[in-house]
Amino acid sequence: MSDLPFGFSSSDDDDRDKNSGDRNNPGGNPFGGSNPFGFGGGQGFGGGPGGDFDPSKFDPNMIGQMFSQLGSMFSGMGAGMAGGGDGPVNYQVATNLARQQIGSFTPILEKENTASADAVRLADVWLDDATDFPSGVTQTVAWTPVQWLEESMDTWKGLCDPVAEQLARTWQNNLPAEAAQFAGPMIGMLTQMSGMAFGTQLGQGLGQLAKEVLTSTDVGLPLAPEGIAVLLPEAIAKFAEGLEQPAQEIIVFLAAREAAHVRLFTHVGWLRQRLLTTVEEYARGISIDFSGITDATAGIDPAQLLSDPSKLEEIINSSTSFEPTTTPEQKAALGRLETLLALIEGWVEQVVTRALGDRIPSTGALTETMRRRRASGGPAEQTFATLVGLELRPRKVREASELWRRALEATDVATRDGVWAHPDLLPDSDDLDNPAGFIDRLLGGDDLDDPMAQLEKTIAEERARGTGPDPQTSDPQNSDRRTDEGDGDDSPRGGS
Repeated sequence: MSDLPFGFSSSDDDDRDKNSGDRNNPGGNPFGGSNPFGFGGGQGFGGGPGGDFDPSKFDPNMIGQMFSQLGSMFSGMGAGMAGGGDGPVNYQVATNLARQQIGSFTPILEKENTASADAVRLADVWLDDATDFPSGVTQTVAWTPVQWLEESMDTWKGLCDPVAEQLARTWQNNLPAEAAQFAGPMIGMLTQMSGMAFGTQLGQGLGQLAKEVLTSTDVGLPLAPEGIAVLLPEAIAKFAEGLEQPAQEIIVFLAAREAAHVRLFTHVGWLRQRLLTTVEEYARGISIDFSGITDATAGIDPAQLLSDPSKLEEIINSSTSFEPTTTPEQKAALGRLETLLALIEGWVEQVVTRALGDRIPSTGALTETMRRRRASGGPAEQTFATLVGLELRPRKVREASELWRRALEATDVATRDGVWAHPDLLPDSDDLDNPAGFIDRLLGGDDLDDPMAQLEKTIAEERARGTGPDPQTSDPQNSDRRTDEGDGDDSPRGGS
């Protein structure tokens, strides 16, 4: 769609300069191949042919020669790749790869900043009648894909670090004694290479995602600073080309979704941190089955590492032999995360529909388009799911939207939005499947004006069922999360 209103310009405008990325490596992989140090295949610990492990073969001279060869290998990767490896994920690698994946992008024109501000300002006025939360937007900007990458990286670090740290800690702490003796001299090198592996996968995923996102909250997370509403004109222009709706309506619709998200995250003070905390809870539940490690280490031939340093890639690939197992703690955390994302998305959907339904004829069609878009996901979201073990998309948006609709129908805007006052007042997964009970509680008050009383009641009910916390170790005054064990039928989609 070439004639975009509100000052948005198509990607082939003559008054724009193209910032070219590195086209010599279109896959964005500085190491060659499609999955360097990857987790999607390969052999076991030191796989490949070789004799039984013999620690006596590791004399100091051999280790020195090996590290010399490894130093040469790392130096060949380039200064930009070898740095930034202090943490569990090499974010310098991730950033460099993502920039290469983004490649050519269109700089933001001043008219697009103005157009974005105008669209959000209009949508924000209409939202005033649809929600009890006042506007949370203090500034509206337009971003390029690279700006989205740079501004959102801190949030991705908060999501990735807990999982990567727990995986590394679990792997190192559970090595059998013989394997630990072998790995000891190289554990630092393996940690660095593992960080590069995570960085590679994250960079490839974020690079693709940066070209797809339409707003700063498009993936359900608040990736912009508080109070900042963001539109990405280049992605919006491409998105509009595939739709039959007028471009002007598309832009205002997306602006309304962004403004509604900003209102919610601004005025529900616990929500932003709650999302990150739930990911950390998921990470703490990670455990790895090491039952096959003895057989895997039996085939290690140290001479192979000396003659071919690339064999260390096979050591990293060995993590496929020790897949994280799904624990009850992880299952509960994943259920809470998916439910929370669905509630956010469903609330935004209902608020935007109420605000725009009589003003924008294509609101219904665009709402369904966004539902399908979130439900199907894309290669970038799948890559992140493979890396972290979580898919950042809700699976019950339709049910959550219906619950919020019925809540408003049964009460009023203030009562519906008042549910966000405390996390323990929110509907759970069972409520999404059967909202009648939640509506009854909402109509009856049921201590909704006293979050701690409601929390104590929930704990007492769970104790009666034998599923609640031990009264000797639980203090509801210090609890800031649901004691519900989460969705019983949800399971992680993707592995680390």
